[in-house]
Amino acid sequence: MNPESLTSPTASAARTVFVVDDDPAARQSVAALIKSHGLPVETYGSGEEFLAQYDPNRRGCLVLDVRMAGMSGLDLQVELKNRGAAIPTIVITGYADVPMAVRAMHNGAVTFLEKPCADQELWENIEVALNQENHLAAIRARQQQIQEYFDTLTESEKQVMDLLLAGAANKTIAADLDIGLRTVEMRRAIIMKKMNANSLAELVRLVMTIHSAPS
Repeated sequence: MNPESLTSPTASAARTVFVVDDDPAARQSVAALIKSHGLPVETYGSGEEFLAQYDPNRRGCLVLDVRMAGMSGLDLQVELKNRGAAIPTIVITGYADVPMAVRAMHNGAVTFLEKPCADQELWENIEVALNQENHLAAIRARQQQIQEYFDTLTESEKQVMDLLLAGAANKTIAADLDIGLRTVEMRRAIIMKKMNANSLAELVRLVMTIHSAPS
């Protein structure tokens, strides 16, 4: 099934707000609110339909109802998390309880709203979710940039870098790898240049950035 789409002519390149709710009236009400603020919106009648269409490379946020026929909103959260899709989510429901709210937040929801919620409250939370998504996108872009730096290192340079990160001195690295001290010094200089690092501390931070995923 194709998603119902509403777009603003001036927002063709903007991030998309995805709305998943099995109530057609609720979907269209939220979609109209988002459209009034100039953002593209796509609506889906079930979690299964959303998963069939969703591309994790697309930017945006998710407005998600909890109780739906078939896959629940909370189950959809879990599935997205299992797929590594870090999309900021606003969870809404007409049947809220504390355990449900705790589970939603544990699964990464930006906030948990009870129906009916005021348009302004919902929009403010959408803005929060989009700001969070913007932050996550910046982190992912930085990780990709650093990964590209890392991929330019040769295997011998990576060996030296691993030992540097472990705190080994140049003399120790030379002994461990059975190479000359001058060779270690040259490889260290090349590593710093390729990784665009000005100090060992900065090199450590760069490598940690590669291995830290947005949450």
